[in-house]
Formats: sequence, structure tokens, C-alpha cells
Amino acid sequence: MAAILALDQGTSSSRSIVFDENGAVLGTAQQEFPQIYPQSGWVEHDPSELWNSQLETARQALLQSGISAPDAIGITNQRETVVLWDRATGEPLHNAIVWQDRRTAPFIEQLKADGYAPLIRKKTGLLPDPYFSATKIAWLLDHIDSARDRAQRGELAAGTVDSWILWNLTKGRVFATDVTNASRTSLFNIHSLDWDHELLDLFRVPHTVLPDVKPSGGLFAEDTLLGAPVTGIAGDQHAALFGQLCTEPGMAKNTYGTGCFILMQTGTNPVASRNRLLTTIAWQLEGRPAKYALEGSIFIAGAAIQWLRDGLGIIRTAPEIDKLAATVPDNGGVTVVPAFTGLGAPHWNPDARGIINGLSRGTTAAHIAYATLESIACQSADVLRAMESDTGTPIKEMRVDGGASQSNLLMQMQADLLDIPVRRPKTIETTALGAAYLAGIGSKVWKNTDELKNQWQIDRTFESVISEAERKQIRSRWSNAVSKA
Repeated sequence: MAAILALDQGTSSSRSIVFDENGAVLGTAQQEFPQIYPQSGWVEHDPSELWNSQLETARQALLQSGISAPDAIGITNQRETVVLWDRATGEPLHNAIVWQDRRTAPFIEQLKADGYAPLIRKKTGLLPDPYFSATKIAWLLDHIDSARDRAQRGELAAGTVDSWILWNLTKGRVFATDVTNASRTSLFNIHSLDWDHELLDLFRVPHTVLPDVKPSGGLFAEDTLLGAPVTGIAGDQHAALFGQLCTEPGMAKNTYGTGCFILMQTGTNPVASRNRLLTTIAWQLEGRPAKYALEGSIFIAGAAIQWLRDGLGIIRTAPEIDKLAATVPDNGGVTVVPAFTGLGAPHWNPDARGIINGLSRGTTAAHIAYATLESIACQSADVLRAMESDTGTPIKEMRVDGGASQSNLLMQMQADLLDIPVRRPKTIETTALGAAYLAGIGSKVWKNTDELKNQWQIDRTFESVISEAERKQIRSRWSNAVSKA
């Protein structure tokens, strides 16, 4: 029986899960690490904490599974976060700059003012934004003494978190990343599948500082500290798409976490979005063409439920929202737009702010709770409709995962608004599972994705139970409220 170790390095914790060849969990461990906020809008992590917590959870998960060494290792990671380190010593030169960090906003605004947005969009599929890695690397090179000169001489390494983990796993022998993580840097041409020299010059990042780029499923390193090869790497949302086995064009998944990340697989041709969605690489298996995806990011989803708990105090724990919202038949005319940090896809309005619309004397905490859940479903429906518009392909079902996908009421609302089946799998740890699947294919545990299809098992399917008239009314009320936000 084969065993695959998935290393899942996230934004707030590191987790490791050992899967067997049937996708069953043999061992698991998780460890949180501190968030660092040097000043407003800045977010950092200690790179040593990222590595040490990941290594410790890996050892704990293997111990729990009773396996001394796995057959293969897959890595998945928080995307866009950047580490800069010394190639000779392996020591980081600065804290990691996290994907949420906004310190490079002035650089981005200047690029847009200079008219570079179309070029960036054409080559990378991304919008110019501090979210992506390129400006973070440039900032580190500009703000650390002698860093830019040392980078030009090939003395430094800059990479996303997967590269940092892989470097440490191999004691500095392997410096590489995969196409999905590279595609989130704003430096990688998603058509030629290589670092783009015009973009490197534009963002002032020397090629000498960047890792080799490899397919997501294939050999990265043969010998590691954990006694097994690394044969799969993908950024977290791409890994979740693969873990949900969205292997055919038109298949989509939604991860309901702090925000929502919706990805729709579009096949071997990248689709340029007319609705301000991102075009990204879904994954690439060794020896095969890359698969592409459209992505829509929603900033506030589960965070809105946390706001009801911590800000308004109308629930004590997040799972209580279902019970409270279920005490009323509908939203009572209330619409919540949780634009606490602006609106993401497809609106991309950083200046939007949250509102509660339609309050009356009869409004209760239950109506606000109901409307908050509904807002998550409405935001997701906006993105799904934009994806259908961009591709001309109707989405036939949506596969769901993430913490908030456990809310039956929210999943029913989602099915009602989309009028397609919403399917929740038995295994919702799809990010780690996707990394394990990529590593398993990369190490020949499975020949191809066809051998995995029977592993994807449904926990529950939600189907629409409302009329088209009701659906239009909810959408109209939502659009009206968004315009006011």
C-alpha cells in the first residue's frame, strides 16, 4: 500500500497529511505560527517558522500514520508570498512578505499610470496588483543592503513558499517551483511557460534570483530530509482544483474560506477574461500540455461570519449561524454586502464598503445572519456568471470545499442561486489531497487522473428548490445593494 505525504503550508498554519493510495487519511498534524504586522497594510511571516512548523507537522503526521518514510511527497502552499535568502548559508535576509501585504501599491499605481496594465494582462493573465509576487521581490532587493548587487551576482534566491520548503527539504540542493506558483508572480509568461525577460525588466527582478520552473506533477527532488522524493507541487487553489478532480474543461470548484476562490478549468487554451477574472495555469503534468483556469477571488466570505461573531456578537461560534438563520424563512428584505476590504472579482472595487440594506423595524439578528450567508452565495454567483460569459460554456455543477462548505444552509442557498447541483465531497481537505494526487501521478502511484475518479465521493448534493422568479428577485436585490456599496 503506497503512502503519500502532503505538505500544506498555509497563511495561518502549516499542516501535513499522509494519504494512502485510496485517498484515505493515515495521519495528520497542524501547527499555527505568528502573523507579523510591522505597520498598517504590511503582513509578514518568519520564514524559519514556516519551515520549522512544516517539518514538525510532517514528522508528527508520519509518526501518527506508523510510516517511517512515504513513497512520495507533494507540496502545496499559500500563493504569492515571497522569501529572499542567501544561497550559500540558506539564511533568510528578511521576513517573508505575505500575499495580503499592500506595501508596493505605489509601484503598481505607477505601472498602471505608465500604461503597462495591458502588457501585464496579456502575458501573465493577471491584473497589476500588489497581491502578486513581482513587486514584493523588487521591494526586498531595494530595501536590504547590497541585496540587488548580490542578486545580480547569483548569490541570492527569491521564491514563493513552495521553493523555500523544497530548498530546505533538500538542504539547498534543489531550487525550483512549479508552473502554478510561477504563474502568480507577474513575471511568468503563461503562454511560453517561462520567465519573461520583458516583465523581469519592467518589475526590476534579475533572472539570476529566480528558481527553475517545472511541471506540477513530476520529479522535483529525489533525495529529501523525509526520505522520499518530491514529485508534486502546486499553489493551494490549483491543488484544490486538482483535488476536486475538475479534470475536464468547464468543471469548477469553490473553496469557502476567509474569502472564496472559484476556479474553472478551461482546458489547454488560456481564456482571456472580459469580466476582470484572472487567467491562470491550473496545473501541468510531466510530458503533457498545461491546463488553464479562470479564477475569481472573493475577499470576504467566512470572514463575514466571523464579523457576526466578533463584531456584532450575535453568535458565539461560527457554526451557530446556521441555527440562527434557520429561525426565519428568508432575509426579511435585508441584504448584506460584506465589502469590508472592497469588492473582489468581478467588480474589483477597492473603495467599496460594506452595507446592510433594507432594514426595517421588524429586522432581527436572524435576518442579518440569513442575509450574511446569502451574501456569500450571491458573490459566488456573480463570479460563476462571469466565468460562463467569458467561456460561453454553462457550468453544469459546482464542487465545493473549505470550512464554510459545511453549512448546509449556505450550500442550499448556493444551489438555489446558481440553479445547478452543488456537490460537497466526503473529503473536504482537497488542497492537501490535490498535492497528494499530483505527487502520486508524478511518482507513478497512479498512471493518470482516470485512476483517481472513483476516489471522489459525494457527501451531499444540493439542488435548487426555488422558482426562477424568486431567483431573479434575490439577484436583483443583491445587484441593487452592490451598486450602493
